[in-house]
Amino acid sequence: MIPRYSRPEMVAIWSPETKFRIWYEIEAHACDAQADLGVIPRENAEAVWKAKDVEFDVARIDEIEAVTKHDVIAFLTHLAEHIGSEEARFVHQGMTSSDVLDTCFNVQLTRAADLLLAEIDALLAALKRRAFEHKHTLRIGRSHGIHAEPTTMGLTFARFYAEMDRNKRRLEQARAEIATGAISGAVGTFANIDPRVEEHVCKQMGLVPEPISTQVIPRDRHAAFFAALGVVASSIENLAIEVRHMQRTEVLEGEEFFSKGQKGSSAMPHKRNPVLTENLTGLARLVRAAVTPALENVALWHERDISHSSVERNIGPDATVTLDFALARLTQVVDKLVIYPETMLKNLHQFRGLVMSQRVLLALTQAGVSREDAYRLVQRNAMKVWEEGKDFKTELLADPEVRDALSETEIEEKFDLDYHTKHVDTIFARVFGER
Repeated sequence: MIPRYSRPEMVAIWSPETKFRIWYEIEAHACDAQADLGVIPRENAEAVWKAKDVEFDVARIDEIEAVTKHDVIAFLTHLAEHIGSEEARFVHQGMTSSDVLDTCFNVQLTRAADLLLAEIDALLAALKRRAFEHKHTLRIGRSHGIHAEPTTMGLTFARFYAEMDRNKRRLEQARAEIATGAISGAVGTFANIDPRVEEHVCKQMGLVPEPISTQVIPRDRHAAFFAALGVVASSIENLAIEVRHMQRTEVLEGEEFFSKGQKGSSAMPHKRNPVLTENLTGLARLVRAAVTPALENVALWHERDISHSSVERNIGPDATVTLDFALARLTQVVDKLVIYPETMLKNLHQFRGLVMSQRVLLALTQAGVSREDAYRLVQRNAMKVWEEGKDFKTELLADPEVRDALSETEIEEKFDLDYHTKHVDTIFARVFGER
């Protein structure tokens, strides 16, 4: 996580100041609940709230931790310095460190998810706008990187919209799954703290109680969360790869917006490189790198160990900050992507009608020619286009075997581009729910 690939609002979620503020709120709400239950004096609970406007001194907490070698104890000591040792006597009553750490971590993850979901919404809006803008803009579809059959740029945008819309639902589910808290004490038995304290704290922090925790919240929840982030990152790369291919000089069907004063190369002044989408490909790798460690965190010793802790201190901020930045950058790319319809048509016609081969094949079979013979006839003429630069339709019209089955009009009709776009409205209705 470096400033170059970070945005302030997401970074703030993971700042030490935010973390300690969440720790404080957890402890204060727990004290309120304990006072309501008559476990601790009401005045002690109220005294904790004297620190509600305090800016906790991160350097002081670090100084204490250097001695205690325990971050939660260092924080509690610092809190007592603000509200008084006597007033702080019942803070953390019956709780264990993981109650604070895990509940806080899940608060941070849910807040991060909310920002990510907002960014996905912005990206979806951009994709939808560009899809309708180029709903009927013809381009060649490719399989294996080779010309296949005609499609439209609108359908390209629409499929990325549908993919990202699925990602939105995945992330919503992941957010719901991670939004749990645990205030269950050592080994999760509630032996020294009433379950009603957990219920109160979770409600105040926007979480739901974990049905059964040990001394930690189960890490399968976190594995699912980071896996969802990884899928979003892969979808970002999927779209980025499409743009990078479109911008290749010999393709040039679209390109990233090139701003005034921008330079593409330190050596070659003519260059306009797809640097944003190349960057997104790299950032996607970083986000996916968090998935395997999150999966490995699921298996902990007995009721608790801390092998997951060092991992999460890294992947929590790094994965969410990086993905937040990547989503915002991709939205900018889509919004400003320059499309070249004329070049798309030029590329589509580059091989002189070859992309209509399937239509001719099907027409021959409909006319009574066996599929094997029909394939042979079409391929025979198609190879002349590949190898000799011939025109596909011209060769078909000159082939006696083809003409025995199809008239000139029937062959001509098979080269109508509108044939390939007749169901675009149907596909758009499926994707966007409208015609």
